[in-house]
Amino acid sequence: MEEANFLKIRNNLGEILDRLNDKGEPIYISKGRKIRAVLITPEQFKRRFLDWQTREEKMRFLDGVKRLKKGTLNSLTVLRQVRGYRFIDNVFRYTDLLG
Repeated sequence: MEEANFLKIRNNLGEILDRLNDKGEPIYISKGRKIRAVLITPEQFKRRFLDWQTREEKMRFLDGVKRLKKGTLNSLTVLRQVRGYRFIDNVFRYTDLLG
C-alpha cells in the first residue's frame, strides 16, 4: 500500500485522489512518522462500513417506532425516515449517507 505524508497530501491532493481511484488501494497518511489516517474510495467505505450504516438505519427505525408509539409521528413519516428521506425546506427529500 502507498503512503503519503501530510505535506504531500496538502500540496498534491488531486493527484493522490486520482491514484486512489486508479489503483483502488488504500493510501496511508502519515504525519511525524506515524500513520494518522487512511484514504479509501467511497465504494470501499460503503463495503467496509456496511455494519455501521445498518446500525444507523436500525437506530433511526427504532427511534421512529418509539416516537410513533408516543403519538408524535405518523407511520408515513417513520417510513420516509427509514428509507433515507429528510425533511428539508418543508418537503421530504431523499439523501444518501455519503452526500
